[in-house]
Amino acid sequence: MAVGTTPDYYKTLGVPRSATEEEIKKAYRKLARKNHPDAGGDEEKFKEINEAYEVLSDQKKRKLYDEYGTANENQIPFNWGGGGGGQAYTVNMDGFGSWADILESIRRGEGAFGTDWDFGGFGGFNQRGPVPRKGRDTNVTMQVSFDEAFNGCEKRVSVRTPGKKDAETLDVKVPAGAVDGGRIRIKGHGEPGEAGGANGDLLITTKIQPHALYTREGADVLMDMPVSIDEAALGATVEVPTPDGKKARVKVPAGSQDGTKLMLRGKGAPKVKGEGKGDLHLTVRVKVPAELTDEQRAALEAYAAATTTQVRTW
Repeated sequence: MAVGTTPDYYKTLGVPRSATEEEIKKAYRKLARKNHPDAGGDEEKFKEINEAYEVLSDQKKRKLYDEYGTANENQIPFNWGGGGGGQAYTVNMDGFGSWADILESIRRGEGAFGTDWDFGGFGGFNQRGPVPRKGRDTNVTMQVSFDEAFNGCEKRVSVRTPGKKDAETLDVKVPAGAVDGGRIRIKGHGEPGEAGGANGDLLITTKIQPHALYTREGADVLMDMPVSIDEAALGATVEVPTPDGKKARVKVPAGSQDGTKLMLRGKGAPKVKGEGKGDLHLTVRVKVPAELTDEQRAALEAYAAATTTQVRTW
């Protein structure tokens, strides 16, 4: 018999109650990757997923949960359902609500009157006093330039956290290779805890400002590379600026078309997780001159007269 209103852990992981350990693990890994805060996922959803997996991956906890609706032995009434030895309880329910209400309060760490209760060995309820609770996390967004995110930097931010009297000024280290939507966690700088509980954390989401030349896809950097008609047709070596502030020489193959993709390996941003750097991806953009000199016009007319191939296939 299930008691209380503990979340449906099977529903949280999207598996049936008959799921095997391997099926539970597979479902957890998929959801954890999708909802991880560092990947832009929802913090509360991620906590729910971890709580569900912690119970369903443990045979003992899963058995308790399946039978009583909770995996915490301290939340199971003594002699619930009349089984086992010892003395069953008779409780005056006036003012308490239902058994489910009482047990849900216990699950949340509260008693019927805002305090924590447990079941005494032979005497009914024992009041233990308020339960320490960790404070909530505080979420803020921080604007970071493309270069600051690429190279890493330290920025000073002022945060006003609910429950704290004054704003707090912090020096935040932005890692090299920081991505748009990434999160920086600073432990203990969130909302104050309750009843002696620890403070929550400060979660800073980085918002990367656009750059005139480059865009980012994770650690990879993308850039358009303009070339002239003759460079595209004949081939050329072009010098391009790289996002690390240096320059690189790129060989444009003869006959390159507009939209041709080239790559400079290792010239992208540092990888925040893991070693090495991403790549610099270049897209060839053939630029047609808007105006021609007499000499250029004559040369193109001679080229046109010597051309026998047709660019259109219809």
